[in-house]
Formats: sequence, C-alpha cells, structure tokens
Amino acid sequence: MAAIARISQANIIQATRNHTATVFFFHGSGGTGEDLKAWVNILNREKLQFPHIKLLYPSAPSQPYTPINGMKQNVWFDRIAISNQAPEHVESVNSMCQNISELIDKEVASGIPLNRIIVGGFSMGGCLALHLAYRYQSALAGCFVMSSFLNKNSVIYQHLKTKPEDNKVPLVQYHGTIDTLVPIEWGEESFKNLKDLGVNVKFTPVQNIEHELSREEIQSWKKWLLDIVPDNIRR
Repeated sequence: MAAIARISQANIIQATRNHTATVFFFHGSGGTGEDLKAWVNILNREKLQFPHIKLLYPSAPSQPYTPINGMKQNVWFDRIAISNQAPEHVESVNSMCQNISELIDKEVASGIPLNRIIVGGFSMGGCLALHLAYRYQSALAGCFVMSSFLNKNSVIYQHLKTKPEDNKVPLVQYHGTIDTLVPIEWGEESFKNLKDLGVNVKFTPVQNIEHELSREEIQSWKKWLLDIVPDNIRR
C-alpha cells in the first residue's frame, strides 16, 4: 500500500447554531463517508445534526487491499487478513493517522480545542480511531468504536505499556452479539486489554445484531456524545 495515499473528501454536517465541538466518524472497509452518513440518518429517522457539533464523515482513499487479493477498495489501511491473530500493517496505519491528524489540526486552528474533538468509527474505521486516540492524539475528548477490534499484539498495547499517560481518552465500544465477520469475542478481548492498560472504557453488547449499526446503538451513542461534549460553551 502506498504510504502517500490521502483522504480526498469528507462529507460535513455543520453545527446548526454555534460550533464548539467536532466529531470525526470513520466508515468501514469498502464504504464512503456519504454512505455512512446516509446509514446513520436512516437509523436516526432524521438527519443527524447538532446545534454545537460539526460532524465530519471522511472517505478513505481507494488503495490495494490484501484480503481481496490486492484489489483496490476504500480502506483506511491495509491488513494481512481480517483476523485478530494477524500482525498489523503498521506503516499504512501510521500514514493514515498522520493524514487524519492534519485534519484534526485544522479543527484546532479554527478554534476547536482537542478536548472538544471526538474520533470514532464503524469496523475498520473504529480501529483507525483507536490508533488515533491512544497513539497520536491523547488529549482528545473521547473515542467510540462500533463492531471493531484490535489485533492481539497491537502496537497500541505496546505504546500504552511504555507511555501509560496516553490512556486518558474515554472510550465506548458497541458490538453486535451475533456478528459473524468480527466476532464479539474479538471486541471483548480488545476491551479487556485496553481496560487493563488503564483506559476508561465501556463495552456495550448490542443484542441480535450482525456486523452492522442499529438504531439502539445510534441512540445510545448520541447520549454518550452529548455527555462528553455538552452544549455549554459559547464562542
């Protein structure tokens, strides 16, 4: 995978009144920011927007993806296989984290502090968010992951063992109980490992849900989001 691959676009939902917080929501492999935004809106039963939060749904670049024999797909990074046993493709993960960090820096430059910025995502997008929150941007307000997992020997675990001060970002995990692509056991293992490393993490099983989002999940996430970045700051 080319290390120079970069995000070409992001679907943006502006705050309706007074922008004081920003959320980056990353899609899963093969998706786009537009697809994810539409999916969330359908589950929310109306367009998801907030008076004070700007929502960014970036689209991953089209890149060769090893699990589909090197064919191109919209992916945040490469991986050897969709398995928690496989080693991470650290170079491509790092490249994308640096790319996203530049977008986060632009939000900060516009006046939104790191402690009012949240990252998260579905499936591969959630994994990307974990690398950002616990290796690159340890002053973020929060991190959320949906149907995601970390590899058994993730560099995140190694990083937090050597720099435990980077474990401060609060995390919420959601995972479908009947997910056959990313078994809930993988998510539970990631939860346990992060908790053991001092991360303030909550794991929420979503009953009878496969590898997908659900309305219940989106409603719970919205409440979490407003607790982390409430609308109580005026600019």
